[in-house]
Amino acid sequence: MPTLALPGADLYYEMVGDGAPVVLVHGLGLDTRMWDDQVDALRPISTVIRYDARGFGRSLRLDNVTEYTNSSDLWALLDHIAVDSAVLVGLSMGGGIVLEATVERPERVRAMVLLDPYLDGVPWDDESAAGMRAIRDAVREGGLPAAKAAWLRHGFFAPALRRPDLARRLAAMTEDYSGVQWTDHDPHGPHPEVRGRLATITVPTTVVVGALDVPCFHDMADILAAEITTARKIVVSDAGHMVNMEAPDAVNDIVCQVVRAAG
Repeated sequence: MPTLALPGADLYYEMVGDGAPVVLVHGLGLDTRMWDDQVDALRPISTVIRYDARGFGRSLRLDNVTEYTNSSDLWALLDHIAVDSAVLVGLSMGGGIVLEATVERPERVRAMVLLDPYLDGVPWDDESAAGMRAIRDAVREGGLPAAKAAWLRHGFFAPALRRPDLARRLAAMTEDYSGVQWTDHDPHGPHPEVRGRLATITVPTTVVVGALDVPCFHDMADILAAEITTARKIVVSDAGHMVNMEAPDAVNDIVCQVVRAAG
């Protein structure tokens, strides 16, 4: 089980295949397993790198005082495995990490694929905001198990939970989530400014959003597609926030196309 020792954390990662490097960055409360449907499609044409962000999956956050940023962790991992540049793919929180990493080190990014990405500074719709408050309330009233149950009740997951197979996969990842971002002080440092720098991004960018995702993530996708001059937007029908799991064939085709074009 390969890990990278960093100050305050051990990062778990996997690397398979041969070709242009592709980095897959997971969403909040999830881990590398959310990409299972993408690895087999990508490995014949690329080196596929997926990892658990610190505090998620098999990556341990060792204390609550060592300052870090998720984008710096990503670049530290690529330095560790001697990857100079890569296609970056992220979903939700992972999309936000990819954006932050790109504004920090654009010369190392061959292309971005942003799947239902999080963009800081965009207001949340009322129902989605209430769902996040329910998680914080659950932590206070019932601890981490209650918070995890509230998390899976969020509208993010409603379309995916229609399918028993996806419901089981999401429940398994959530069960293994440490929950430290909900229950403990998170020493994440200042996030790089992204919202005001979108027009400076020049790497090829594909913004993908599930047609059934919650309204605020449609707003985020629209802003990204409008303000990143090199961006295109794709809406995947009959899929929600977990678009790569709900519509793997469509997402695999998109990502493979981007990888081939990025060389």
